[in-house]
Amino acid sequence: VMEYDEEICVQACLREISRGGQIFWLYNKTADIDSKAAHLKSLMPDTRVVYAHGKMSENQMEKIVESFIKGEADILVCTTIIESGVDMPNVNTMIVEDAEKFGLSQLYQIKGRVGRSDRQAYAYITYNPNKEMNSDARKRLMAIREFTELGSGVKIALRDLEVRGAGNLLGAEQSGHMHEVGYDMYMKLLEEAVLEARGVPAAPRADCSADLAVAASIPDSYIPAQEQRMDIYRRIALIRTEEQADDLTDELIDRFGDPPPGVNTLIQVALLRGEAGRAGITDISQKNGRLIFVMKDLDVQTLLDLCSREEYKGILKAEPGDKPTVSLKIISRSRITDQARKFVRSLEKE
Repeated sequence: VMEYDEEICVQACLREISRGGQIFWLYNKTADIDSKAAHLKSLMPDTRVVYAHGKMSENQMEKIVESFIKGEADILVCTTIIESGVDMPNVNTMIVEDAEKFGLSQLYQIKGRVGRSDRQAYAYITYNPNKEMNSDARKRLMAIREFTELGSGVKIALRDLEVRGAGNLLGAEQSGHMHEVGYDMYMKLLEEAVLEARGVPAAPRADCSADLAVAASIPDSYIPAQEQRMDIYRRIALIRTEEQADDLTDELIDRFGDPPPGVNTLIQVALLRGEAGRAGITDISQKNGRLIFVMKDLDVQTLLDLCSREEYKGILKAEPGDKPTVSLKIISRSRITDQARKFVRSLEKE
């Protein structure tokens, strides 16, 4: 990773050609890529330089790439068309211009286009020294320089998330719970796959999704570090019992101080999901001033017993069908989670 130095890059190309190899020169500007190729040809008169980009016709680009694969050219000046699906073992030097304009995962993918044989490969990730680089671009280049060993893809992905941020997916603008984020589900699927490979049957999940209009998030001011926030989100998503909630709450108090209301609400939603799953509820949502509970099975007698209670008279309705549902009128918008948990616990007791 270095400032763009034309002389160094040209010498790198000549060294590669001298050992019978080929070069990718990544120049991601289609408007003057032909001029770039002509300029390189003038710097290295004895080399065979071709160029290709995505705006060419399919037939034209295919002919150029085929001739390069056959060894009829030494340098392919190209755009990011080589990012995926390219396997050319004889190409073991790469020059990337204006690397500060690329995403971290994209740079890592591009870098992987060389080094696909038993020959030592080189990738020159260069940036424009005459343009001021923002902090995110600087972090991306530092990461691509840092993670060079085999199998760094996961580290790169995590660093990319850290640099770009998780967006609004985990932000206060989202309602409901982070169950839909995907990381927790990925870990569960991975665990099940490992158990299946060992021949051990996975225990059936009794999970329930919850989409409620509540302020449930971890503010940056409470846990400033992105990686720590992600880890706490994940751990909250795994909470299923009061004991687990108490343990994590105690840890949060020790590490970061008293949790703000949004964090407490996250924990309450996690407990609600665990209790609802055990009670045979698969989904909880909020619509038109009511809480909608989707049931695996609707026990009519249990429902009649609940409807007869004073606290549920006139506010509880049931709709049988392929997906039987029970709806409950919201009494207080400030205590939606409490009301939902109280109803779920009533189902469990019945």
